[in-house]
Amino acid sequence: MLQKRDKVLLLRTFQGRTLRIVREHYLRPCVPCHSPLCPQPAACRHDGKVLSGDVTHYVIPDWKVVQDYLEILEFPELKGIIFMQTACQAVQHQRGRRQYNKLRNLLKDARHDCILFANEFQQSCYLPRERGESVEKWQTRSIYNAAVWYYHHCQDRMPIVMVTEDEEAIQQYGSETEGVFVISFKGKEYPEHLPLEVLEAGIKSGRYIQGILNVNKHRAQIEAFVRLQGASSKDSDLVSDILIHGMKARNRSIHGDVVVVELLPKNEWRGRTTALCENDSDDKASGECPSEPMPTGRVVGILQKNWRDYVVTFPSKEEVQSQGKNAQKILVTPWDYRIPKIRISTQQAEALQDFRVVVRIDSWESTSVYPNGHFVRVLGKIGDLEGEIATILVENSISVVPFSEAQMCEMPVNTPENPWKVSPEEERERKDLRNTHLVFSIDPQGCEDVDDTLSVRTLNNGNLELGVHIADVTHFVALNSYIDTEARTRATTYYLADRRYDMLPSVLSADLCSLLGGVDRYAVSVMWELDKTSYEIKKVWYGRTIIRSAYKLFYEAAQELLDGNFSVVDDIPEFKDLDEKSRQDKLEELVWAIGKLTDIARHVRAKRDCCGALELEGVEVRVQLDEKKNIHDLIPKQPLEVHETVAECMILANHWVAKKIWESFPHQALLRQHPPPHQEFFSELRECAKAKGFFIDTRSNKTLADSLDNANDPNDPIVNRLLRSMATQAMSNALYFSTGSCAEEEFHHYGLALDKYTHFTSPIRRYSDIVVHRLLMAAISKDKKMEIKENLLSNKDLEELCRHINNRNRAAQHSQKQSTELFQCMYFKDKDPETDERCISDGVIYSVRTNGVLVFIPRFGIKGAAYLKNKDGLVISCGPDSHCEWKPGSLQRFQNKITSTTTGGESVTFHLFDHVTVRIFVQASRCHSDTIRLEIVSNKPYMIPNTELFHQNSLLLKNELVKEVTRSVEEAQLAQEVKVNLIQEEYQEYCQTKGRSLYTLLEEIRDLALLDVSNNCGI
Repeated sequence: MLQKRDKVLLLRTFQGRTLRIVREHYLRPCVPCHSPLCPQPAACRHDGKVLSGDVTHYVIPDWKVVQDYLEILEFPELKGIIFMQTACQAVQHQRGRRQYNKLRNLLKDARHDCILFANEFQQSCYLPRERGESVEKWQTRSIYNAAVWYYHHCQDRMPIVMVTEDEEAIQQYGSETEGVFVISFKGKEYPEHLPLEVLEAGIKSGRYIQGILNVNKHRAQIEAFVRLQGASSKDSDLVSDILIHGMKARNRSIHGDVVVVELLPKNEWRGRTTALCENDSDDKASGECPSEPMPTGRVVGILQKNWRDYVVTFPSKEEVQSQGKNAQKILVTPWDYRIPKIRISTQQAEALQDFRVVVRIDSWESTSVYPNGHFVRVLGKIGDLEGEIATILVENSISVVPFSEAQMCEMPVNTPENPWKVSPEEERERKDLRNTHLVFSIDPQGCEDVDDTLSVRTLNNGNLELGVHIADVTHFVALNSYIDTEARTRATTYYLADRRYDMLPSVLSADLCSLLGGVDRYAVSVMWELDKTSYEIKKVWYGRTIIRSAYKLFYEAAQELLDGNFSVVDDIPEFKDLDEKSRQDKLEELVWAIGKLTDIARHVRAKRDCCGALELEGVEVRVQLDEKKNIHDLIPKQPLEVHETVAECMILANHWVAKKIWESFPHQALLRQHPPPHQEFFSELRECAKAKGFFIDTRSNKTLADSLDNANDPNDPIVNRLLRSMATQAMSNALYFSTGSCAEEEFHHYGLALDKYTHFTSPIRRYSDIVVHRLLMAAISKDKKMEIKENLLSNKDLEELCRHINNRNRAAQHSQKQSTELFQCMYFKDKDPETDERCISDGVIYSVRTNGVLVFIPRFGIKGAAYLKNKDGLVISCGPDSHCEWKPGSLQRFQNKITSTTTGGESVTFHLFDHVTVRIFVQASRCHSDTIRLEIVSNKPYMIPNTELFHQNSLLLKNELVKEVTRSVEEAQLAQEVKVNLIQEEYQEYCQTKGRSLYTLLEEIRDLALLDVSNNCGI
């Protein structure tokens, strides 16, 4: 018999008034329950679907679970689901028609084991809403009441599991009715982090280990490492990183976080994976061959979350599953492979699917597989150059906002109407070198920020005077001024493949602090008196000077003069307006100076070599653009001896300034250390050298340097280049530090073989050098018993500043590398790899993996992976003509070679340092950066005209090849002039400058070679 009830609805009108509506609501003693356990099937009248009889329990989702997790409830593997009418109406009213229709279709679909129970029309299930009760609480209470009734209706024979997100409901109803279980839909995906006091006590006792999480981007889902930090690194017996295997063990920590790790028992230790892989899915293949077990652990807590802005891509239209009119929860994919997918709420998923978007992470609960975040801003379209450059900047936390008006107001004025002049006060305070010294600079072509100049002359006593003169930036940048604060934040100038972002405004970096030719400039100088024959240092002088650079030379011109080729004089502007005699006299003077500097540099280098200085290999590539700013070519930089000359002079100045500031301020000087690398990092280098019959002794920098010098294959100089490159990759990063934070024995610079070293020679583009200039000026004042004008940083503050600068330097290195890779991909992307001859090149195998090899391409300076087994399981086979094709078969890896054998018995073996012909192509990615891929097309070298140029000793590459490269670059740059002028106003507005060369740091080629050059080959 029906029962009539009045159902009261309170609705709000458009005018804001509350309207009370009373509706008749009829309740029935029996409504269809659709269960095979129903004791009264005739009364319930089961029309349509009936629940399966082979389930162990029924699942009743709460209204909120139905709204938020309908996609999961649609899984056909989930059986015995009962949707309550109350939950369905909540979806209809709160999620809209599309989501409600989706739910209705699910209930109608016979393939899904789910039914609708009309609980609001069943007499025993219906509950009126109580006064003051919220709609949400009433809905949950109604669904729970219906679940209890349903359990008893089935004669307590089938347990009921009610799933809810309401913690209060779990507490209230969880143990109220036996047989009805109320649980959270959010199971614990990860263990809870330990409290801070427990972590600190565990670190102190040695039970736990502190370090920074570093995720392997090629196996981001399964492989991460923790590098020991702080007390953990000193007190622990561990000599290697700690492997964190899998997301569970990572426990919600994100790449870059400072984590606390607990070591697992030794029988649970794992090894690194040695197979090549394109993405994470390949890691899960059965073909993995891990290396020797290494210390393995799990994260038990996070000391510091180093979260930042992340660039992400929304799923494509086909991947997006609409969730109605209200906010959608979307999983977005970060550009950085090392970052997990992030769940954000947005209504703009379809509109943003073609754009790079910035998001931030808000939280990562232990109950969630993914972190939660929110939308910040749109960067640009996927694949658009400016959008991809903006992505690189955001990913490296590089801000390129314009200099503010307050900062620009602090800048000096230098205009045609009001030209800058040397002040009389400074003339009195400084040593004037304008009329006594031949000062000149040697820099890359197109360089605007000339930090350093050189001089050499003969003194009256017959000895030599060598001078290094550095731009006096601190004269214009006062401590704690607006521009000083901004420079400290930026910490460095950022050089990308086609542009640069300056640390200082262009009025300083490209004008008043740039030591241009023919103009007066302030400098800070270091001048040594050298013995005329032995070049031994007799005395040194530090101080502020006034200089006028006589010549602004570029490297190639200086090298030509050093080689005796004087035809290059026509390309040096300072010689153009001179009469023949003056021209000849000045040319002889300049050639003598360059030659003498080179002699001195050779002597200084030889002294460092005796102490174990390393000559390392860093592949540098110039991106050559055409007049439309498209990529015309990729050109590896060729080293010249004049690079060595300038570098040695700069290293000498940095070394002597380091000694000076440390002697004056032993506990608060900024120096640069390069710690010795861990010996296990050299294992691959030693094995590769052994394959060629060379022995590499890595016990010290001296033995390593001597071993590398002896590891020369007369038939293939590329071998020595690759061995030096491997040595580079084994190195630790050189870092800035405060002398008060380290013992003196830790000051040593391993790569340069110097006991003390700093950066003094590039204050225009490095804030560390500005700090060192201030320290040097304070040391000079201290020597003169004068008052130190500026407050020096304490050891604690200086150490904090060093951490910031080190972080920004890493960002600069990564952004430079990523922008080069971007342009490499752009260069090859519009070329057909099957027909374009530029996509076929000679390559050298430098590492063997279980399913492929790593190859270096000298022509383009590219390193990449070449697979010998494809995704279809076919292996590479080479016919009589050496051409390669894919056939069924297997691979067998040995120590220094890998053999591919087909089922037909054909086999081919690839050895370390074999030359092969490779095809270069681009693997496009919607969510990540495009990547260069290599395919071996022949097991023979690729022979082209002038190939021998790339196989000569690097010092002999300066002839025809360099001339051709220089001429091509000049032509491209001339073609750009009109374009550059058109956009000049834009860059003036943003107070940024645009460089024309990829690297302008060649004066420190030794130090650059010590950077952590990680390859992109899935090692």
